[in-house]
Parts: sequence; C-alpha cells; structure tokens
Amino acid sequence: MELDQHDLGILKAMQTNARTSLESLSEACSLSVPSVQRRLKRLRDNKVISHEVAIIDPEKVGQEMSFIVQVEMEREALHHLDEFRKQTKSEPRVQQCYYVTGEADFVLICSAKNMRDFEDLTHKLFFGNANVRRFKTSVVMDRAKVSMAIPI
Repeated sequence: MELDQHDLGILKAMQTNARTSLESLSEACSLSVPSVQRRLKRLRDNKVISHEVAIIDPEKVGQEMSFIVQVEMEREALHHLDEFRKQTKSEPRVQQCYYVTGEADFVLICSAKNMRDFEDLTHKLFFGNANVRRFKTSVVMDRAKVSMAIPI
C-alpha cells in the first residue's frame, strides 16, 4: 500500500492521540471529513494502523515495577521459539517480546506489582521452561520515555 502525504499526516496525528476527531484530522491534513474517514478505514483495513489502545500509567493500576529481561534459549528450533513466543503472548505481565540478534534470543519488557510478583513470573516463564538457558534482568529505575510512535 502506498502512502501519500495526507496518509502520513493522518498517521502522525493518530500516533499522538488516537482519539483525534475527524474534524481535527480534516483540518490538519487539508482534506474533507469523508476523505479522512475513507483513508482511516483503508489504513485500518490494510493494518497500517494495527492497534488503537489506551496507554495506562502502570503505577496507577498497581504495577509498580518494570523490567527488561534478556532471554537466551537452549535450542533455537522453530517449534521451541514458537512455543516461547506463544507463552509470552499469553502472559499479561509481558508487555513486549522481541526476537533479537546478539547474545540474547529474546528481549522482554515486563511489569509486575512487586518483586514477589516478578519472581512468580520468572518461575513461570524461565525456571519452568527447560529450553531457557539463562535470563538477565534489568530493573527499570525511571520510565524516561515510553512510546510506540514511529517517526513519520
């Protein structure tokens, strides 16, 4: 799907605030409201806009701690990797999971209520998985920047 300047303008505005009104998008992109509606539908249908979510402050909902975890797998057969991906996707405390190059095979961004809750997560995902060779955890001290925005 080719994106023109109008599409890019809509995407840029939507990344800042997904609740931006059609009228505001129309003004910002110099398009009619029906044109913006058609473009948004096309962007959603083609999965250019893959999700529209609310970003929640984790501390306000009792998730006091965040962690960055590097995971090294014992075996890298596709079915082992897929099994681990499936396990992380079904675990709500795993916010993001990346399959990466380098020393680690996966990097996870996790949240937990407290250290005991995180320890429970490590037992479930890592100690309970014979294919996890080792994992290394960094505790997040400050969420200096949190974004999923793509430069447009």
